[in-house]
Amino acid sequence: MGSMALKLEEQLLKIRGAAEEREAMRRATASGIPYLDLRTTPVKVDALQLIPEERARAAKAASFELKKPTIALAVYDPNDEKVKELIHEFEAQSLTVKLFAISLRGLEHLWSFYTFVTPEKPPITSRVNIERDRIVKLSSELLGLSHASQASASFDWKNGSVTEFFEIVLSGALANRASDIHFEPGERSVKIRYRIDGILHDITDAVSRDFYPSIVSRIKLLSNLKINIADRPQDGRFTIGLPTKEIEIRVAVAPSEFGEIVVLRVLDPDVINLTLKELGLRDDDHAIIEAELARPHGMILNTGPTGSGKTSTLYAFLRAKQSTEIKIITIEDPIEYHLSGIEQTQVDEEAGYTFANGLRSIMRQDPDAILVGEVRDRDTAEIAIQAALTGHLVFSTVHANEAAGAIPRLLDLGAKPVSVAPALNLIIGQRLVRRLCASCRVPATVNEELHGRIQKFIERLPKRVRKELYEHRELFEPKGCAACSGIGYKGRIAIFELLTNDPSYGGTTSSNEAASSDPEFEALVARSAPESAIRAYAVGHGMVTMQEDGILKVISGTTTFAEVEEATGRIAWLRE
Repeated sequence: MGSMALKLEEQLLKIRGAAEEREAMRRATASGIPYLDLRTTPVKVDALQLIPEERARAAKAASFELKKPTIALAVYDPNDEKVKELIHEFEAQSLTVKLFAISLRGLEHLWSFYTFVTPEKPPITSRVNIERDRIVKLSSELLGLSHASQASASFDWKNGSVTEFFEIVLSGALANRASDIHFEPGERSVKIRYRIDGILHDITDAVSRDFYPSIVSRIKLLSNLKINIADRPQDGRFTIGLPTKEIEIRVAVAPSEFGEIVVLRVLDPDVINLTLKELGLRDDDHAIIEAELARPHGMILNTGPTGSGKTSTLYAFLRAKQSTEIKIITIEDPIEYHLSGIEQTQVDEEAGYTFANGLRSIMRQDPDAILVGEVRDRDTAEIAIQAALTGHLVFSTVHANEAAGAIPRLLDLGAKPVSVAPALNLIIGQRLVRRLCASCRVPATVNEELHGRIQKFIERLPKRVRKELYEHRELFEPKGCAACSGIGYKGRIAIFELLTNDPSYGGTTSSNEAASSDPEFEALVARSAPESAIRAYAVGHGMVTMQEDGILKVISGTTTFAEVEEATGRIAWLRE
């Protein structure tokens, strides 16, 4: 009887639902607007969040698609005053509203997607707007660390304002491609430093302790921080409005012995606007990446320390994968850069939206590709692996010093060895090295001993590396000019190592053969082999290590041995 009652209940629900949809069709015809059929309607989270959930429920409406200048709005009653208010507000933003009639059952379905909307963060409260003529003038005046230093050190505090000084500091950072600005209070004065291509440079230590509280207050006001709190850390943000783009500034303030330390992270959207070719991949590595991105499922992991360019690399992968035919969703902590056409969500621990919980929610949205900012606990690892095994392409990062270290790290987190190997398509290890300034680099002396070592190094590289590209080699060293602010280096480039479980990449089989998993690799993972054994396997199957990739970039004139050693340690010239 219980089973019959259940079937009867199901039938009644179907009948009731069908009646609701017929009623929605009738209202659509009466109102002269299209009926919304949820069976063929995708929901865009970025459009849904344009109306807060509470207000959407009150108006019996939901925005489900935004293709500027048109926004699609599903409504129960188009004549409701709350709906008319929404339409008026959208039209005031130069948007054209396209209405659709929908049932209450349909609206409940749309509202369920608010699960995937990241809880609202405090707004960016302020902007530093620098006019076109002003930024052009300051950029030319402050280009070069010596000029930026002189302008900051010689600022006229008697006749100038804190706002003017802060604008000089910001403009100097932008002109010299700084990624961070450090304000460091000392016993007698305050030092300002720029981080450029990973290296800190002193700009001035002549900022008076008397004026520094005013500078800190200015930064706190801009970034919505509490001015009267000086004994605990605070984080905030503001934007720099330039004529051609907006640059977000992340602010971190922390107490110290002589005052509050302030670090500003400069998030320039141009920095991560890289294509696969611009990442600095060799042709053979580029071919491997393209092959792996073409796979419909599996996991691509990126390893390396903080600041090694992992995010930029994964964003480049997402852009290469992006298509109108697939759905890509990310969960990040935090979202530092916004990617057009990709749905991005942000971790919020206080609201319970963790990597694991967020990933569970994302899976219900039927994505084709997923970016998980970091795998750092057992739940996230297991869900990500299962996603990779069930038809999704998963991108993520894990903290390990090299590609081979990612597997022991996953196992330490509690991932099942039997699942790890089949899920993994590719593991990447990477570091950033400074790129020689093309305007002023000068030839370096290569003696016979060094020449011989380089020659032996090239001969022992895997077959897939095109050795003929490195036969006519010329090494360079830095000099310094106006173009690179006198540093001798300008920009950075990544050095990579790619670990796959496909033996065809080693250069011993045809590149046209179908990709296949290697039983030897799977056996290593299944018995929880140490990092050294996994590294030996990878090298034996043709992996070019990060250090070797760095040496090839030295031989091609891109960087120097000093940079490679700084990133990877003392150079080991020959394979043992």
